[in-house]
Amino acid sequence: MPQESETTVNAEARGPAIHDLVIRRAHVFDGHQALAGLYDVAVDGQEIASVSAGPLRGRREVDAAEGWVMPGLIDTHIHLYDVHAVSGPDSLRAFEEHGLPGKPRLFLDHGITTVKSVGDPTDGVLDTRSRIAAGALRGPRLPATGCGITGRDGHPAVTVFGDNPWARERFTGEVDSVRQIRDLVHHLADREVDAIKLLSEGACAHSGGPGYLWRNPVFPDGVELVRLPLDLLRAGIEAGHERGLRVTVHTTQQAAAREAIEAGADGLEHGVAVEPLTDHSLIDLMLDHGITYTPMLWIDDAHPDARGNLKKVAEAGVHIALGSDTFSGRGLFGANTLEEAELMVAAGMTPAQVLAAGTSGASRQCVRPDLGAVAPGRRADLLVLNSDPTADIGSVRDLGMVILNGELTVDRRDLDL
Repeated sequence: MPQESETTVNAEARGPAIHDLVIRRAHVFDGHQALAGLYDVAVDGQEIASVSAGPLRGRREVDAAEGWVMPGLIDTHIHLYDVHAVSGPDSLRAFEEHGLPGKPRLFLDHGITTVKSVGDPTDGVLDTRSRIAAGALRGPRLPATGCGITGRDGHPAVTVFGDNPWARERFTGEVDSVRQIRDLVHHLADREVDAIKLLSEGACAHSGGPGYLWRNPVFPDGVELVRLPLDLLRAGIEAGHERGLRVTVHTTQQAAAREAIEAGADGLEHGVAVEPLTDHSLIDLMLDHGITYTPMLWIDDAHPDARGNLKKVAEAGVHIALGSDTFSGRGLFGANTLEEAELMVAAGMTPAQVLAAGTSGASRQCVRPDLGAVAPGRRADLLVLNSDPTADIGSVRDLGMVILNGELTVDRRDLDL
């Protein structure tokens, strides 16, 4: 059932008000659905002031020429730091001085106005978040979890960082007791992270049980892992909720996904990717608990069941969020997010469903109700596209303008402002 639009549409312009910026004659995707007709969208300061079927006046006016306005895209799962470039204090310093500064800009250049970091070194990514917020570094809004929390010898500690012990200590938080995981979650909350990410990998046995071999195309021989024990999983989720933080859990198989939901998780990162989703009661559980499912086909599309599983949960009405699992070394930041959107359509979602996953659905995942919608009072993170993204998801690449916090950030149009 289509969701009712949150957008307030004015039948006529409200008096002689002159706004800071008006985008005229635009079709609008409001974060949930396409609105019928053409609209003027007004911005005052950092907020959307009006979405009007009648003409509005602005100190600056942009003619969209019957193009499209939509919320800026939100990628809810990225890794900003280059795990291959950082192996000690000197290489970390070199990356932060020379490698990092250009990366956030790439997201803006592709129309992604918010990215959520889920597993970067805590000190570094929180400093980067502060620099972007202060305007010292050009980039999208950057909510962050700090390090990802995993069991002792879990993923990604012994997979991605198996031969990089220095980075392993900083990108991951390995725990092997309830007290340790609670203390780490509270420490991260004290650092004012935006959310908590826990990692429970696959349908493997718990510590002390039969061995589990983790397989990934990057590690064809497999890596033996121990999954985060259930009592630690519950304790981490409880501690996050005590601090008012959303807690999402990395899973790949059905048993781990069920365990995470029953333990109180708010969302699944990857969801069910490496086996067919045959347990229909698991989908019902997702719906009952209001779970957000983030598929990440950009990284998981090599698994033959990932697309079909996404189609099943989307058709059932599970909340979906856009997340690419972008990391340094493969593809291009920003472009990977757009590829993720296209893969989601290829999996069977409609373009409008994917647009919602990358806007209103992603804002729900990030607990940012001020984002993800073209509506009065919402943050003025806006894209102006030259063609209809609800008809062809590839139109997100046909980018004319990016507006972040009410400011024109990227302009690819020959316009007189």
